[in-house]
Amino acid sequence: MYDLWIASCIAALAVGVFVWGLIFWCVVRYRKRGNELPVQTRYNMPMEFLYTIAPILIVSVLFYYTAIVQTDVVKTTKNPDVTVEVVAFKWNWQFNYRDGQGPEANTVASTLGTSEVIPILVLPTDRSIRFEETSRDVIHSFWVPEMLFKRDVMPGKIRNVFEVSSLDTEGAYVGRCAELCGSYHAFMNFELRVVSPEKYEQFLAAKQDGKSTQEALTAIGEEPYATTTRPFETRRTEANFNPDNAPATAGS
Repeated sequence: MYDLWIASCIAALAVGVFVWGLIFWCVVRYRKRGNELPVQTRYNMPMEFLYTIAPILIVSVLFYYTAIVQTDVVKTTKNPDVTVEVVAFKWNWQFNYRDGQGPEANTVASTLGTSEVIPILVLPTDRSIRFEETSRDVIHSFWVPEMLFKRDVMPGKIRNVFEVSSLDTEGAYVGRCAELCGSYHAFMNFELRVVSPEKYEQFLAAKQDGKSTQEALTAIGEEPYATTTRPFETRRTEANFNPDNAPATAGS
């Protein structure tokens, strides 16, 4: 996908330079040189042919490579190394670590976000990962900017599924909802924590032993709370727009 974007930008710049060159050439070549009216023509067949065929060729090539890259990006495998069910709800996330694919698979460990604690999704490097997404209410969108990929999370029986072949770099990455889903959409963040395969297995084992996500993260030497984002003060319990303690004024 990255290579496609780079190639598209190079192609766009090449076309731009060519067009700019023609414009400046015309400005210089056909500038006014007196009061004599230049030769008038109604059309130029070679130029019209070029301006018709060139865009068709450019679009055809871009379409071809886009179809190839898109097919590769959205393909899934029968036996990924890790399967995570992403459950979105107003306005937070739940991550279920599964022992198989599809809604019939069992959840072996789970992380549930709250208004006070940012949910952390722990995943290993060098493993293929399958994301199965569903929503409990409205349309949300699962987005980690560093993954260069996002997918809408749909309510009902629709399960959006995609896979990544591997996560290469350990670290903490902020995740967001990229679909306007309601009043507290802006606060619907999570964190992706990428660790080594060994630490990931230890994390899952700790979760299965009954430890909380924060305790399991501490057990593998990771920060127990999100480091890339923080809970926001939503003031959901206050009457923000019509406070009960507001002084009475004329017209109240």
